[in-house]
Amino acid sequence: MKNILLAGLSSVALMTASAALADDHEIKIGVILGFSGPLESITPAMGASGELAMKEVSDSGAFLDGTKVTPVRADSTCIDAAAATSAAERLVSSEGVAAIFGPDCSGVTTAVVNNVTVPQGMLDISPSATSPALSSIEDNGLFFRTSPSDARQGAILAQIVMDRGIEEVAVTFTNNDYGQGFADAFVESYKAIGGTVTLSSAHEDGRADYSAEVGALSAAGGDALVVLGYIDQGGLGVMRSAIDTGAFDVFVGGDGMYGSSLLEALGDDLETWFGTLPGSAVQGDDPFLAVAEAAGIDVDGPYVRESYDAAALILLAMQAAGGVDSAAEHVMAVANAPGEKIAAGELARGLELLAAGTDIDYVGASGVELIEPGESSGVYREFELVDGALKDVKMH
Repeated sequence: MKNILLAGLSSVALMTASAALADDHEIKIGVILGFSGPLESITPAMGASGELAMKEVSDSGAFLDGTKVTPVRADSTCIDAAAATSAAERLVSSEGVAAIFGPDCSGVTTAVVNNVTVPQGMLDISPSATSPALSSIEDNGLFFRTSPSDARQGAILAQIVMDRGIEEVAVTFTNNDYGQGFADAFVESYKAIGGTVTLSSAHEDGRADYSAEVGALSAAGGDALVVLGYIDQGGLGVMRSAIDTGAFDVFVGGDGMYGSSLLEALGDDLETWFGTLPGSAVQGDDPFLAVAEAAGIDVDGPYVRESYDAAALILLAMQAAGGVDSAAEHVMAVANAPGEKIAAGELARGLELLAAGTDIDYVGASGVELIEPGESSGVYREFELVDGALKDVKMH
């Protein structure tokens, strides 16, 4: 649990963290995302956004007496826990990173936290691992996420479906921690408000043919198909098969299915498509738009804002701690009130205030507010396909 004290960290872990500061003028941060696999179309923008925050901090000259920040990338694959663990171990042992930004997907995040960051006593902030199970992972207070749990997304998505007058659905989900957790939350919430789920079944990623899965969903019936999968893998395959066979023409999805590549793959065959993904709680002027535009980053993709915030919080926490070893103890403090509010693009000011002993309240790109056990309270965008493009229609 998050409230477990750090006193039990091993001396080996502390030596590893200290080794990351062997060069007084450079700190390396591991960037581990699914650059290959079922989310490979959305992770480049996430990585670029996180690295943008690192560059902003490094260029400021205000971080730990002028220390530079160097990102080091590794591929989580999103779905292969062994590969993600190996990648994270390489970042620690070979690259000497001081903290981990990522991973992205819930299953590989669980593996990295259990096998690498907790044993090494290392701070880890994920921008996008949303499984409800991560709320209770035994992490010694080292793991945080700037995205909210799918326990909340499932409830919001269920209400949106019901509000649109859809009272009977079939559900398909990717067969992993993310898909199962999201599906459980949605089904429970939807039933609680009077909805009927005709069938809730898992699909495997990487298959060439999803006709059997779609056949079972179609036989069960429903006014819409809820697809809680991945945009570059099984979720897309299920939707393609459902459209081709005429099994469903109304589709509902979550964050893992949001992106332009889905529209490119399905084209005009996709007629009714709506769902949810985490959004920004920033009110009024939104400085991240200018910050991201100047760097050539598309802010509309999933978890782009949360990625900037995850990287920023890692470095601000290190600044508050005066180094690496106790940075995790400062994450909640720099993320929340009281303190001077720090927006996206204002990381230099945040670093200077912390160096002067002044509290900050990091607002960042997503209006991040961390709640126990170290995850975002979160708001959600309701999106809809309108005239061939994805449009935000409401915030929840």
